[in-house]
Amino acid sequence: MTAFTHTRMVEIAWGDCDPAGIVFHPRYFEWFDACAADLFAAATGLGKRAMLAQYGIVGIPVVEVSASFARPCRFGDMVAITSQVVEWKRSSFRLLHELRAGDALAAPGYSTRAWTGRDPADPARIRAVPLPAELLARFGAPVPDAATGPG
Repeated sequence: MTAFTHTRMVEIAWGDCDPAGIVFHPRYFEWFDACAADLFAAATGLGKRAMLAQYGIVGIPVVEVSASFARPCRFGDMVAITSQVVEWKRSSFRLLHELRAGDALAAPGYSTRAWTGRDPADPARIRAVPLPAELLARFGAPVPDAATGPG
C-alpha cells in the first residue's frame, strides 16, 4: 500500500532568506509544521480547528524534529514539500517531509508528534492519548497494538 502523501508548493520569499541570500534554517521547520496541518486536512477533510473538535484533542505537538540541509534554497526558488506519516505508534506518529528544488532533494526533515488530550487527573495538563482507528483508516494505516510500545 502506498503511503498517503500531500505536497505543498512554496515560493521562497525575500523575507525567508538570511543575509547570505539562502533560506534561514528555521523557515524549513515553519513549512514542515504547515505541511503537517495540510497533510491532516487532506486526509480528514477537516481544517485544524475542526479536526481538534472532531477528535476531542488538544493538539498534535512536536516532540522531536530534525532536518538535513543538502542544497541551499534561495529567494525566488519554487520548492515542493511532500509530507507523509512514515511510522504510527499508539499515540504518536513520525512524519517525513521532503523539500525538493526541481528534482534535487534540498532538505529532508522528520518530526515526531503526539496525539494529545486533557489529563483527566489534572485538566491543566495534556497527555498523549491513543490515535483513533477512524483517523488511521483515513491514512490507510494499520491500527497499532500493544507491541508497538508507548507513544
